[in-house]
Amino acid sequence: MRYAFVGLGHRAQMYVDALLGDWSDTGEIVALCDTNRTRLRYYLDRIGRDVPCFAPEEFGELLDLADAVVVTAVDAVHARYVIAALDAGKDVVVEKPLCTTAADCAAIAAAAERSTGRLVVTFNYRYSPRNSAVRRLLADGAIGEITSVHFGWALDTIHGADYFRRWHRDKANSGGLLVHKATHHFDLVNWWLDDAAASVYAQTSLRFYGAANARARGLADRPGRARHAPGLGTDPFLLDLSADPRLSRLYLDAEHEDGYIRDQDVFGDGVTIDDNMSVLVRYERGALLTYSLNAHAPAEGYRVVVDGTAGRLELDVVERAWTPPHAAIDPTASGKEHAAGASERLVLHRHWREPEEIAIGGGAGAHGGGDVLLLDDVFRGPSDDPLARQAGYRAGVASVMVGVSADRSAATGLPVALTADGTRQAS
Repeated sequence: MRYAFVGLGHRAQMYVDALLGDWSDTGEIVALCDTNRTRLRYYLDRIGRDVPCFAPEEFGELLDLADAVVVTAVDAVHARYVIAALDAGKDVVVEKPLCTTAADCAAIAAAAERSTGRLVVTFNYRYSPRNSAVRRLLADGAIGEITSVHFGWALDTIHGADYFRRWHRDKANSGGLLVHKATHHFDLVNWWLDDAAASVYAQTSLRFYGAANARARGLADRPGRARHAPGLGTDPFLLDLSADPRLSRLYLDAEHEDGYIRDQDVFGDGVTIDDNMSVLVRYERGALLTYSLNAHAPAEGYRVVVDGTAGRLELDVVERAWTPPHAAIDPTASGKEHAAGASERLVLHRHWREPEEIAIGGGAGAHGGGDVLLLDDVFRGPSDDPLARQAGYRAGVASVMVGVSADRSAATGLPVALTADGTRQAS
């Protein structure tokens, strides 16, 4: 299989390295596309050989060289590349979220239906053993008919803050955290329940990050960005790109080409996304979801409680027990920083029985070995998986539509109704 890549920031590296390593027998990298030549050179060095490179306006020429396209560009442009690749009959691997708007969801769905190509959305959280265990227990009827789900996610001031210093801080790029981040979580619930959202109501706010909140807390005269800032090294919200060679090459050394600033101050101007979100979802078969996301917590992890007619399932996950008082690391990494104080516990409560702790297990690598399983599905094709973890365009659309509908509800103060296929009903 001949693979082309479009969008060569941090996220592309997982797939590039896979094709250079344990999955090298499944295909080769034949083309790269990005807006920035410096980032292209970084990946050419990583690949170790010359590969044809293209600007976005040359994407059609890239398609002539490839059998499949891996899309890891800025969220708001996913639809452009996904649709073009599908219409050319190419397979597509796209990072979550599938896209950022209801209109793009409809356009991608139409392209997927008419294409001979296959589209995979890489929801790696499905493959985490703890989340797979939840799916297995619910599918087996361990707690009977599901009546409600409570899902609370905490992003800490390493991971959560990072969304407010890079391109995600502008909702026009990312759709906001209800789309960019929560699409993971909405997909998990959709998959766990094997059901579709029927109505969505939400409230959101920006309470911690951004210039107005900084001024309200007496944080005046912020630096605007971390580079050359007086507080660099002592201010835990200033990311030192120069401390990480990879971030330096991908972003710091590339600034002169496109002006993209990777280390903006989280308390500066230009933040148009929210950092606190609460969502209520009713599903087609009657289950209710209460969901919350906080992006400025002192620790990172999530808690899921699923209630049913025969009992309750509780999942508690600590991905990082505390936040070190610095940001001079790669904040998007899931390795050693996430391992500090990490824990997970899955408990099954059945009526009139003692609680039962469920063994989760797991393998080597990120997300308890889940990323390895995901990459196998992406590059070797799905196995005979009773959990149906590989996600296609319908799952991608369903998760995005919960997010964009929640965002619309928060903006209007009104609930939003969805049809069975995940599209919005006419109001």
